[in-house]
Amino acid sequence: MLWYEDEILLLEKERAALTYTPNTLFYGSSSIRQWTNLADDFKNFSTVNLGFGGSTLAACAWFFDRIMSGYRPDRIIIYAGDNDLADGRHPQEVCLFFKELIVAVTKRYGSIPCYFMSLKPSIARWALIDQFKYTNEIISNEISHQSNWNWIDIFTPMLNDEGKPNPDYFIADGLHLNRKGYELWASIVQKALNLEQIEATLKHKIVPNS
Repeated sequence: MLWYEDEILLLEKERAALTYTPNTLFYGSSSIRQWTNLADDFKNFSTVNLGFGGSTLAACAWFFDRIMSGYRPDRIIIYAGDNDLADGRHPQEVCLFFKELIVAVTKRYGSIPCYFMSLKPSIARWALIDQFKYTNEIISNEISHQSNWNWIDIFTPMLNDEGKPNPDYFIADGLHLNRKGYELWASIVQKALNLEQIEATLKHKIVPNS
């Protein structure tokens, strides 16, 4: 994990320089890190970008306590796992890292709302698509047994009519997103967050006595 040290030090430096208190943490790999319009895409939330380049789910679990130190969020949104598969890890192994992350989140933050974005279908990693699908399947199944975790499907909306990754959403490397891709992600994640707010309102709504 030593190769991530510069990235982690940068996140710690950025945390020390914050002039506001974020309530919504975006955590994960370069797909999060390169979401440069994050704050504008979620103006109704006080966000912070805690993505770090090349991150795996294994690294997200490993560095969780260090990166989260000082933050007291209302919710966390996560995208990671893509790089684990590219590094040759098996989907079951990736799911184990996800379970480790669940434990780390619960230990530090209890049962706050958490959102896991499905692994995306990319042009560059299409040869691994069966592993991506299987990883999404077993992680989404794990989430179905967690009361405070939510599954966000960004896989299906990123496919074209032929069932392949839509090139309109990617930069030239066929792996990372362009602005249109992030706009799609923002709309999908925003719907999930809106649902959280609606459910919270209904839960705390006071019904007058009849």
